[in-house]
Amino acid sequence: MSDLPRKAVTRTAKLAALPLGFAGRTAWGLGKRIGGKSAEIVGRELQQRTAEQLFKVLGELKGGAMKFGQALSVFESALPEEVAGPYRAALTKLQEAAPPMPTSTVHKVLDERLGEGWRELFQEFEDKPSAAASIGQVHRAVWHDGRTVAVKVQYPGAGEALLSDLTQLGRFARLLGPLIPGMDIKPLIAELRDRVTEELDYGLEARAQREHAVEFAGDPDVVVPDVVHQCDEVLVTEWIDGVPLADVIADGTQEQRDRAGQLLARFLFSGPARTGLLHADPHPGNFRLLPARSGDGGDAGDAGPWRLGVLDFGTVDRLPGGLPETIGEALRMTLEGDAEGVYDMLRRDGFVKEDIELDPGAVLDYLLPIIEPVQVEEFTFSRGWLRQQAGRIADVRSPAHQLGKQLNLPPAYLLIHRVTLSTIGVLCQLGATVRLREELEGWLPGFVPEKPEEGEAEEGQAEPVERTRAE
Repeated sequence: MSDLPRKAVTRTAKLAALPLGFAGRTAWGLGKRIGGKSAEIVGRELQQRTAEQLFKVLGELKGGAMKFGQALSVFESALPEEVAGPYRAALTKLQEAAPPMPTSTVHKVLDERLGEGWRELFQEFEDKPSAAASIGQVHRAVWHDGRTVAVKVQYPGAGEALLSDLTQLGRFARLLGPLIPGMDIKPLIAELRDRVTEELDYGLEARAQREHAVEFAGDPDVVVPDVVHQCDEVLVTEWIDGVPLADVIADGTQEQRDRAGQLLARFLFSGPARTGLLHADPHPGNFRLLPARSGDGGDAGDAGPWRLGVLDFGTVDRLPGGLPETIGEALRMTLEGDAEGVYDMLRRDGFVKEDIELDPGAVLDYLLPIIEPVQVEEFTFSRGWLRQQAGRIADVRSPAHQLGKQLNLPPAYLLIHRVTLSTIGVLCQLGATVRLREELEGWLPGFVPEKPEEGEAEEGQAEPVERTRAE
């Protein structure tokens, strides 16, 4: 395989094999049960075989198929354990690794983009990739000035492959449903497709990364490597070591989990306020846990001497004014129990369409369990909590499901919504105890009410809802 398997017929056939393979394995499982095997054992074997095929096909294709797999991997916490368990190991692989493209292909891209004398730019260059992602792979090298760098090389034909994969996956969305029960796959694929052009443009990525690197330079909590060089299909940035977040999820200490979760939440909410940009690809492969600098113990009250390294700025949401104030105000009013105020704001901003009438009290009841993490000073995220929330909304018999179907997500909030859900998914994978409310108070516009003038009494403010810590 010289590069991505680009022939449309080949790629379509591979993707079609996913739902067809699932159907075949279901028939195989039925035969096994008739033959005497228990439903539990057959079910476990069925999920394991499906997980293995899912990784093999998505990983080989890279492109949009792998991007889809990475997106799914941060949502697995919401699935029932008997479904999520077999997928977890296979999908987590997509966060850190994929079959590499041949060395000859890498050299050809570097010849074309950096010039035939490209080796003179480096003191050292490792041909074996250190990481592979959906549209490119990363090689460790030493720049001519002695800096250790990460060289990201885009797969030839990546753009064509991304669009082709996501188009085909969109057509198969209904058939893919049984692979990931309880998840609405079609909107996820549509949103990923909308971001293809931006992610392929390394110039845009370099600009976004530089802006973050400048803003977070010297920050005690967040490390963003600076851009060293950029051209079409090649991006060179400073190298950072550290523990991949996927490894922390797998076997990190509780101290590492809590610190990583706190810093991930801090970066999510502080980034837009400080740079006007929202990092919009929060899967674990894009984060590292690094030791604090010598003599720097982090913020007072933090769990330990760790910093968060942030990689891959190929997908960002541009928010010049920071996160929308509506989000903070709606959260605050929900906490205050102001059902009418929340409902009026949701109608005003298009979350409730004009031709739909809902009960404000029912809307408040729908929202309160979701915002449980900010009702307390600190909250322990868990897969069990996320499954409970997903089950409440997915159950067609529940009032939450019926109400949720009538709500609308305005286009301006689509990416913010996905990033928030993905981040919560990672926090649940970490099992981290996080002071989320503290981060919102510091960075989310509208969350902290404006103080009244001295001597003025606040009138008509509802009592806060009862706050309890999650088990």
